[in-house]
Amino acid sequence: MCQTRSMGSGNWYKVDNVSKVFLATVGKRDTRSFRLSCTLKEEVDPELLQQAVESAIEDRPQVQVRIRRGIFWHYMEDTDLMPVVKQEDDRICPLLYVPSKTMLHYQVTYFGNRINLDISHVLADGTGAMEFLNIIVLDYLRRKYPGEFTDITVHSGASQGDLSQDSYRQFFGSKNLSRGPSRKKAFRLIGIKLPYHQLQFFEIHLPTSQILPRAKELKVSLTSYLGALWMLAIRDEMPHRKNQLPVTISLPVNLRNYYPSKTARNFFNSVNVSHVFDSEISLEELAAEFDASFKSQLTEENVKKQMDSFETMEYVAPVRVVPLFIKQWVVRHFTKKSNKKVSMTFSNMGVQKPPKSLGEKIGNYSGFCSTNTIFSTMFGYGDNLTLGVSSAYMNTGVVKNFVRFLSSSGVDITVSATEVIR
Repeated sequence: MCQTRSMGSGNWYKVDNVSKVFLATVGKRDTRSFRLSCTLKEEVDPELLQQAVESAIEDRPQVQVRIRRGIFWHYMEDTDLMPVVKQEDDRICPLLYVPSKTMLHYQVTYFGNRINLDISHVLADGTGAMEFLNIIVLDYLRRKYPGEFTDITVHSGASQGDLSQDSYRQFFGSKNLSRGPSRKKAFRLIGIKLPYHQLQFFEIHLPTSQILPRAKELKVSLTSYLGALWMLAIRDEMPHRKNQLPVTISLPVNLRNYYPSKTARNFFNSVNVSHVFDSEISLEELAAEFDASFKSQLTEENVKKQMDSFETMEYVAPVRVVPLFIKQWVVRHFTKKSNKKVSMTFSNMGVQKPPKSLGEKIGNYSGFCSTNTIFSTMFGYGDNLTLGVSSAYMNTGVVKNFVRFLSSSGVDITVSATEVIR
């Protein structure tokens, strides 16, 4: 929901090239949106949350835009539309961009103790959106407890110019951008997808103190340990005739770790780790292989090589003058080919560390992302490790396999799932 109030300044902004891919491939199932949630230790007051959101957008006006269609590319312009906080009553990761529809491309909802931010991936990546959510939460708690949290900040302190920066163009805008290595077609789950463009969402909780020592014992990162488990979970759903195809996990990487950017917009790339299950391999061996492959790709040189070649599009004169609908068809075609090289996506959102006094009011963080296949997020907070799994399939075998691996090794694990129509 939204309402109109005088706020916009009439500015317009170019859409970065990664967002152009999202806009070309928005669908009713994979809406190209994601959700971040902060669970407090008490029920949410909707009136205070409304005030907090209105205050937060003064800090992050980058979200107060409408996406418009131009002749050659999409663009964004400031809008007077204002968000209206409501109790959660829609699907997770809803459709937040519809061509020619007047709407905001994010929404804030609540349910019980939980504050949700659903946002179009066109506006921000996980890092930028998480900072926006934390600004909302801090402002909410300041209003809930007047006089407290006055000396706390949760934002980067970046200027509005830095927050709005197209960092892809800033750091990769070159005609000589190198191409990454070619990738093979990966195994993709075979099965009937849920009807009515549904996704099923699973939230998996386990103690960090039980799982992290297992990764350390193998001398691998937690991402690599769980990434290897996801590979094994997918392997157990593979028909024997498909075992010559690699299982490939795509892992988004925050490029702010490699370049001096404070943008609130998209600035990430994806690294892919693959394994062909043509012979027996133990979890220990697979985790070590996963870790070595993942880390070898995380050097600045390799990250730059892996950047998508979309950044070269605007430098090619014939491409610049091609109408938008043709460009979108081309982008959809190449994105579809690229997607066939990935089995699932696993996004580690890292350990959330709000200031101590603020953290005393927060129970947990979690999140989900829309998909046409399977997508898992991971959030650490205190001793809570939370995975948010989105699945397009009626068959829940991969999630069951993953949970079974963990529970059979003695990890205390709880799982909840949304209801779907089958």
